[in-house]
Amino acid sequence: MVHDRAVRVEPRSVTLASGEEIAADYVVLATGSSYPFPAKNDIDDAAVAKDRYRQAHDDLAAADHVLLLGAGPVGLEFAGEIKAAWPDKKVVIVDPVADILSEYDPELREEIRRQLGELGVQLVLGSALKDNPSTAAGERGTFHVSTVSDVDLTADIWFRCYGVFPNTAYLAEALADARLDNGQVAVTDTLQVKGQATVFALGDITDIAEAKRGSAAMRHADVVVSNIKALIEGIGEDELATYQPGPAAILLPLGPKGGASQLPGQGVLGADVTAQYKGADLLTGRFGELFGTQTV
Repeated sequence: MVHDRAVRVEPRSVTLASGEEIAADYVVLATGSSYPFPAKNDIDDAAVAKDRYRQAHDDLAAADHVLLLGAGPVGLEFAGEIKAAWPDKKVVIVDPVADILSEYDPELREEIRRQLGELGVQLVLGSALKDNPSTAAGERGTFHVSTVSDVDLTADIWFRCYGVFPNTAYLAEALADARLDNGQVAVTDTLQVKGQATVFALGDITDIAEAKRGSAAMRHADVVVSNIKALIEGIGEDELATYQPGPAAILLPLGPKGGASQLPGQGVLGADVTAQYKGADLLTGRFGELFGTQTV
């Protein structure tokens, strides 16, 4: 295990920020994506990152009105967590889309909207803001904004809940040719980078037409592991395992006891099942066990 940053990756080598170069027979690109704070953090120092989260928590706790920009799964889950911790806090979600979760079944959308209504979360859909808030995201301070459809809003803090971008700027030489304009990497159905026999990609950085979820990345990993093992053992490329996206699926908690899910073969499931699968601990227990770490 080498703790460093890859700054240049080619089909047979990885150059680190320290200047060290690591030779490779096989390369797996699994660098994920960046996303606005607090969903993800771009700080490498754990102590500094924790301080940033503590400050954001304190600012959020002190705010009366919260504005979330983005009504995707991140914004909806964030709203549910806020309401679970502070039921009296006003939460408004703004998004230019006409409806939430349009890629999922109407039954799921209806159930999520129903629970958001019970929580008192206001949805302002179909219109973007005319201008961004005057304060920085995650910074407490009262501001006034209006949507293009002239809905006036006042809040004390806001967060951006959209804007995922693949982390692939390090790709060089032949691998750079597989990097698309949106930052994703073009892959075959065997999850090999297009044009490459020994370089694989998985997770958020792939150009596979599917929702970028942790469950999909785990299925990608199974295919990549199987195919690298097969190539090492001399199995022909025409016998490699392939990956096909599954049906739409989502676990969407609204706080530790709320939310709804849509799972293949099971349809739309309610708050109890969603809490059991994800909401109670946001999967920290499952992944703590997987990685052999204790969760806090």
